[in-house]
Amino acid sequence: MKKLFLALGLICLLNAQPALAIDLQGHRGARGLAPENTLTAFATALSLGVTTLELDTGITKDGVVVIAHDMELNPDITRDKNGTWLSRRGSAIHTLTFTDLQQYDVGRIKPGTDYSKQFPEQKAADGSRIPSLPDLFALVKKAGNGEVRFNIETKLSPLAPANAPDPESFAQTLLKVIREAGMIKRVTIQSFDWRILQVVQRITPEVPTVYLTVQRQSFDNILADKSDGSPWTAGVQHKEHGSVPKMVKAAGGKIWSPFFGDLTERALKEAKDLGISVVVWTVNDSTQITKMIDFGVDGIITDRPDVARDVMMKRGMPPPPATPVSP
Repeated sequence: MKKLFLALGLICLLNAQPALAIDLQGHRGARGLAPENTLTAFATALSLGVTTLELDTGITKDGVVVIAHDMELNPDITRDKNGTWLSRRGSAIHTLTFTDLQQYDVGRIKPGTDYSKQFPEQKAADGSRIPSLPDLFALVKKAGNGEVRFNIETKLSPLAPANAPDPESFAQTLLKVIREAGMIKRVTIQSFDWRILQVVQRITPEVPTVYLTVQRQSFDNILADKSDGSPWTAGVQHKEHGSVPKMVKAAGGKIWSPFFGDLTERALKEAKDLGISVVVWTVNDSTQITKMIDFGVDGIITDRPDVARDVMMKRGMPPPPATPVSP
């Protein structure tokens, strides 16, 4: 009988423990619900409640840090000042001034495109412009949210050096804006191009770096060229380390962000054993979100923070607080 009471007591104690929290990151704001990387998308994410706002950055010709995923204007989401959809890839953001960029409308996806079919629940916000990073910081302050973090991806490529600043210049410009806004303790810097992460670690070691990876047929930044090694990984090569977690460790990284479809339980365990946190991208389906939580990942980047919140609540995990705000 005594053993039974002890067992029941242990069960009650375990049930009383709060569920482990997870870093819920709104991808490009909340791309599944609002136009990507717009203030409307970030306002949507804040109003739902996320731990972190995930976003992409580029730098204009006149040195303004802007929030945009593509290094060149994307015809699937971009209309000119006359409201006409771009017929092909536009100019590189790095070749345009911030004033130049403001003539383009990025408030909806072009109907009939494959891209539009991915996000049938996205609501248009016509008139949206590519925002600057300070614009986003101002929105968060307007929301009164003093806790949400910013996972800032840098968009540059070793294969297209003319389309972005060099890694050193990019890092210096970005960090200056972050520091001036007083947000240095609330950011992480992530990239598929590990060269810039090395710069950040050298010049601002207090800012966490996030090592993005993908190993798909369309893009593989780990085994981009199996004979000579990948140009994306700052000289840290898979053939010398044998696994991605070991590569991240060798590069000095403490956070690994793989495409969720690439992650195995074995690789996750290896990363954890090396002291590396794992944040997967981009998970939108409730079944897959549940699977990633069951795997034991530290964070989830999603276009649908509403779906992820529902999964969390069903599992007894406390969702991040909502801070409603309008763009």
